[in-house]
Amino acid sequence: MRIREARLDDWPAIWPFMRDIAMAGETFSWDRDISEERARERWFPALPGRSVVAVDDDGTVLGTAVSGPNHEGPASHVASASFMVDAAHAGRGVGRALGRHVLDQARADGFRAMQFNAVVETNTRAVALWRSLGMEIVATLPQAFHHPVHGYVGLHVMYQLL
Repeated sequence: MRIREARLDDWPAIWPFMRDIAMAGETFSWDRDISEERARERWFPALPGRSVVAVDDDGTVLGTAVSGPNHEGPASHVASASFMVDAAHAGRGVGRALGRHVLDQARADGFRAMQFNAVVETNTRAVALWRSLGMEIVATLPQAFHHPVHGYVGLHVMYQLL
């Protein structure tokens, strides 16, 4: 597997699993019926934002991440990122590879910290992954996410100085 910059011609491979993740409403704080156009706009930000894909040796897109400044102006030195992995390729280390890449790229780009704004507390695999990569839970917003199975659950804010 390798990580590379995402291209618009990757979109037809990204959108099906992105749509499924958004529609499930269990791990991402997007409208469950987000339009394809809106999702693509969010996932391909203008610089200094970045979008990357993890691809297999045959070019199959396994997962994707988007990153960039969390805020503007005097807080623009803190990055943020979001990740989606195709469920068909779960358990292969795609999320870990994307996470490491995004953290390394943020350091190389001169960001001083990484902040994840909304990690659903019931997404225990993601929480464990981010913790293993050095992210800390700095706050949990009680009942800030309406999970379709578990009801109102917390959203973790996770942070790491780079």
